[in-house]
Amino acid sequence: MALAAAFSERSEPKLVSRAVAVALDGVKIAFGMPDGGTYEAVAPTSLNVAESEFVAIVGPTGCGKSTLLNAAAGLVKPAAGTVHILGQPLSGINRHAGYLFQQDSLMPWKTAAQNVAIGLEVGGVPARDALEEARDWLRKVGLGAFGDRHPHMLSGGQRKRVGLAQVLIRHPRIILMDEPFGPLDAQTRLIMGELLLDLWSADRKAVMFVTHDLEEAIELADRVVIMSAGPAARIIGDYAIPLARPRDIAEIKLDPRFVEIHRQIWHTLKEEVLKGYRQSEGS
Repeated sequence: MALAAAFSERSEPKLVSRAVAVALDGVKIAFGMPDGGTYEAVAPTSLNVAESEFVAIVGPTGCGKSTLLNAAAGLVKPAAGTVHILGQPLSGINRHAGYLFQQDSLMPWKTAAQNVAIGLEVGGVPARDALEEARDWLRKVGLGAFGDRHPHMLSGGQRKRVGLAQVLIRHPRIILMDEPFGPLDAQTRLIMGELLLDLWSADRKAVMFVTHDLEEAIELADRVVIMSAGPAARIIGDYAIPLARPRDIAEIKLDPRFVEIHRQIWHTLKEEVLKGYRQSEGS
């Protein structure tokens, strides 16, 4: 079979049928403008993410990737359409999800261990027990010796590890990630990607991962979803990534199958990226 045929758009991965963790059905997202008008950020869009499935969302800057993620988090109310989480309509904040933002959300006056423990403490876990579990999670992300350090004493990559532990300690069934490794250098991004896959493989959750980096999306995900340039952005591609797991993301770029799927997706994405640039320049 030719490589091109193996990576056809919207091809279905060979996975056992699973329940749907996140279901966006005809979701439209619009915002009011100061002049009284309406800006349609995302046109009616549908997307399902199965339990234990890792889905990456890629698109031009400003296309509404993060906005769609915020709809799944319950942070943005759609102007139309519905959001279902684990089969139930979403009303308010998605309590089944953990959200890792692009920017650090650590409290500077608390240590790394205290920051990780917060998620348990607010749920009623005694502080001592929460702190003990937090230190265990710091060991899992390779920061066992850094629990007593404050955020300003940690590197960018170390703060991201703390943030990841902060999300995972609550054992969410869904993980939402908004360009979490964007501010990091290339080497640290690679390390964080390997760490994320290791943790995810041990206890697979449904993941929605927003990134502007197509290579990162292919390295990590089961599926890569492509969004068009805004306004009124929409999904224009949905690609299964049939690369075997576990993956060594430091080596996988050399695989001819990786090169082919990257070529196919970039063919869809390139024109939308150029549109986004032209719009940002006002042309």
